[in-house]
Amino acid sequence: MTLEEYLNYEDGTDTRYELVDGILVDMGAESDLNVVIGSLLFSIFLPFVPYYCIRRGTEIAVSGSYANTRYPDLVILTEAGAEALVGQKCSLVTLDMPAPALVVEVVSSGDTDQRSHDRDYIDKRREYAERGIPEYWITDPVAAAILILKLVDGSYKEQSFTGNQPLMSPGFPSLKISAAQILNAGL
Repeated sequence: MTLEEYLNYEDGTDTRYELVDGILVDMGAESDLNVVIGSLLFSIFLPFVPYYCIRRGTEIAVSGSYANTRYPDLVILTEAGAEALVGQKCSLVTLDMPAPALVVEVVSSGDTDQRSHDRDYIDKRREYAERGIPEYWITDPVAAAILILKLVDGSYKEQSFTGNQPLMSPGFPSLKISAAQILNAGL
């Protein structure tokens, strides 16, 4: 399936799909913990970014052999990125639009599938780096850690945060929150 075919695809359900190498992949329902962490992060970024730049449910086109899209748990757009989406048919950051400033993925806490785990740690890491996204967070409740990845010369350099260790975001240095406060959201 091409990106254009995907954008016009309608199966009559509310199923969320990502397009991976031109193939529809059912994303399934999000766990409640993922939803709560995403909501907490949304609120945390409000003092730093206009609300219309903070997105849940915005999809990102990424490079690959075939058409690829990803649904991050949270996206922080640049002003130019938010402006590029105004009037679009769907909330999809295409390859010709400015890259988001930050993308957050929450690793599914109930998912023990290695392939699903690798998707956040390996596949998306590569795709987001190729897309030029300057900061990528992998929030992993099972590992009780948050990896903050900073794009340097085309690849990510990572720093791991656990427990009460305060996060150090390259793009948001004034952010004051610990890994535990995010990972224990809703508890």
